[in-house]
Amino acid sequence: MAATVTQASVSELTEAQRHSEATKVALASLVGSTIEWYDFFLYGTASALVFRDLFFPQFSALVGTLLAFSTMAVGYIARPLGAIIMGHFGDKLGRKAMLVTSLVIMGAASTIIGLLPTFETIGVTAPIILIIARLLQGFAVGGEVGGAITMAVEYAPARRRGLFGGFPQLGVATGLVFANLIFLASNAALSTEQFKAFGWRIPFLVSFILVLVGIYVRLRIGESPIFNLMKKAGEEIRVPLVTLFARGWKEIIIVALSTLFTNVMGFIGLIYMLSYATTSLGFTRSTILAFTIIANVIEIPATLYFASLSDRVGRRAVYLWALAFAMVWGAVFFPLVNTAIGVLVFAAILLARLCIAAIFGPQAALFSELFDTNIRYSGISIGYSISSIIGAQTPAIAALLVARTGGTLALSGYIFVAALISFVTALFLWETSKVDLQGRLSTS
Repeated sequence: MAATVTQASVSELTEAQRHSEATKVALASLVGSTIEWYDFFLYGTASALVFRDLFFPQFSALVGTLLAFSTMAVGYIARPLGAIIMGHFGDKLGRKAMLVTSLVIMGAASTIIGLLPTFETIGVTAPIILIIARLLQGFAVGGEVGGAITMAVEYAPARRRGLFGGFPQLGVATGLVFANLIFLASNAALSTEQFKAFGWRIPFLVSFILVLVGIYVRLRIGESPIFNLMKKAGEEIRVPLVTLFARGWKEIIIVALSTLFTNVMGFIGLIYMLSYATTSLGFTRSTILAFTIIANVIEIPATLYFASLSDRVGRRAVYLWALAFAMVWGAVFFPLVNTAIGVLVFAAILLARLCIAAIFGPQAALFSELFDTNIRYSGISIGYSISSIIGAQTPAIAALLVARTGGTLALSGYIFVAALISFVTALFLWETSKVDLQGRLSTS
């Protein structure tokens, strides 16, 4: 149950100072989440392009592909552990410390991958270390997502929570753009043999520098004023996870199932398409990477537009309309892709990303407004991580479905069902844009 607290002491900041600090925190959240997702997507891109040959050469092409995609999915299996542990301390000790910690872990994992010898050099030890590094990446992202969203929304002015909450959501698109750009540059500058020998390592090693930048930026922001209010009121909870599952389990289910489509469509459009378009449709790597980069660049302002729109017309309306369109686009995505006509393939990828932008836009504020302050970090993180576990199986499932059925009709059905589940779940949402975020404290 939510307990109302005195709002006079919520912050010593004036409204102008609050807006300035909110902008700084939103940009810091964007920088940090971009770096985290850059590192995370590097793995997905590499798993589609080179990991099968470098770490699983002893298997057939299909089995090697499935194993490469499955090691990518391992990262998502680790996300709930990161969500639980970092969410717990984020709700007890503060959002800022956990966000810095998540960046350090992610940077260490990506550096390990960038320096890792291949199967040819150290045998089975190579894929084992690769999996451990991927587990660390998943742990870090499990703590990053909920924290970045929570921090941005808790700092935001009450009437602009949608817009400010949209900034950490941009990390997915911007991180992927940077990851693919650097892969594209490496692929263009090097021969196929050079890229496979060492070129794929460059993006992972660059992340070390980016992580240092991200840590510096995050250390310069203050703790959430709403979290500080909770601490002053003495309303922190000894074990947030217990209270979360006692009082917020319905909200966790809503977060997990309403984000199912974005996970499934994201993995198909961003990861599986790299493999499918180059091996089955005859496109070059550079062409598909370029399509993906352009679509994600367009997604960035679109996400902020829909985030701002949710401040004017409400979160629920934007969310439901986006998911309704998702069902339609999910059904026609592969029929368009299978034409193998460049402009239609690009249109399929672009519209899928715009659909995701309309969902991502209001999502951060919506989910933050569902949970009380002392279980918010944990609730958002765990809900996202559950959805990601299901979605992470998508590339491997897609490869298997195409191999077994000889076509992509089943994949269209798979996307449609994911969108339908998310839409039906979202029907149970209530409008949250008028929620008093400062007054939400769950009594233990």
